[in-house]
Amino acid sequence: MNPLNLDGMPSILLDPHLPSRQPKRPPLRKSRLARVRTPLLCALIALLLSACGSNPPSKPVARAPAKPALSSIQINDDAGREIVMYALGLLDVGYVFGGKNPEAGLDCSGMVSFIYRHAVGVDLLGSAADMARKGRPISREQLQAGDLVFFNTMNRPFSHVGIYIGDDKFVHAPTSKGRIRIESIRNKYFAARFEAARSYFAG
Repeated sequence: MNPLNLDGMPSILLDPHLPSRQPKRPPLRKSRLARVRTPLLCALIALLLSACGSNPPSKPVARAPAKPALSSIQINDDAGREIVMYALGLLDVGYVFGGKNPEAGLDCSGMVSFIYRHAVGVDLLGSAADMARKGRPISREQLQAGDLVFFNTMNRPFSHVGIYIGDDKFVHAPTSKGRIRIESIRNKYFAARFEAARSYFAG
């Protein structure tokens, strides 16, 4: 496999334990989703239409179970792989401050939130600092694919966040050059500004 070169960076080899399949693009909200027609969608529409009938249900409808607390979710190889695949699928998406979806552009926390929601169904909201406060502290040596890495890039604690993909590499949405890309934690700039690592999954 040929090494990956991004924006004049040195060749990057991803963690050998990561999957070799091509990264998949996360679904976009408009044009791509509009073309998707699945039996599940039809079934959901039929269910919604039947629920709009005038006759009340004969039995109480059971509430859907609440989502498990973040601390109770067990990370596994599949979850980490999905997070990494979604992250790689967003490479070269433009940076937009406050951006929350790939069509409009993403900032660092918006990128993390989008990936976690679509890859593993976890709503991870707020700023980079919010994500750092809510996550479980781990050491740099404990980092696994899908964990978060935080940096002080604006003279403010936890002002930048990225997704760790293995081999001391992470995906992030930088303001410079304006495109989501891969960096190394060992890069002189980021090594000097690395603050902490966080996991949103039980150890």
